[in-house]
Amino acid sequence: MTAERPSVRLQDKWLESLLPHVADMGWTDQAYTTSMREAGISSDEAALAAPNGIGDLVERFFDRAEEDMLAALAESDLSDLRTHEKVAAGVKAWLGALEPHREAVKRASARGFLPWNTPDAAQRTWKTADAIWTAAGDTATDYNRETKRGLLSAVLPPIVLYWQNEPEEADLDAFIEKRLENAMTFGKWGSKIAKPGLELLDRLRGR
Repeated sequence: MTAERPSVRLQDKWLESLLPHVADMGWTDQAYTTSMREAGISSDEAALAAPNGIGDLVERFFDRAEEDMLAALAESDLSDLRTHEKVAAGVKAWLGALEPHREAVKRASARGFLPWNTPDAAQRTWKTADAIWTAAGDTATDYNRETKRGLLSAVLPPIVLYWQNEPEEADLDAFIEKRLENAMTFGKWGSKIAKPGLELLDRLRGR
């Protein structure tokens, strides 16, 4: 399991010291070094936990949100929900996992550290979309898999940006529902258009 890797255990230990500083300092070198000292992370351990610097800790921060989302969904009864409702529940659970650290997400946004702003943006955002769809019970293996995850990847950024403004829960729910509705409406007719390109993407990704 991911949580058993030494590097991940070190990252989690480090994040516990880092996140309180991020609210004031942002995802900066100052926050990095201050929290490293407070957490008792040695230089060798830092090289193992974050060989690429603070960006590795940001990535782990979002990975933990996905893990917390999956744990929350596992404890929920989604059996009576329709597919789009399950996806919406996944998005809300993901935002719920980020909620205690809303300022850290805002700071990540300011530094261009959100998953879709990083060099591997497509892969990182796809990973979150895939986790949500998988939790919703999707088992598609053909181009429909690509379409579903691609469309969800496209609506996650505006959802997070809206969430950062701290809307009322009912307004957030409505915004999420509308974005997902738009995405799925496009998917019904757009998948036929996108199929050749998605099949090519599959081959390029070695699937």
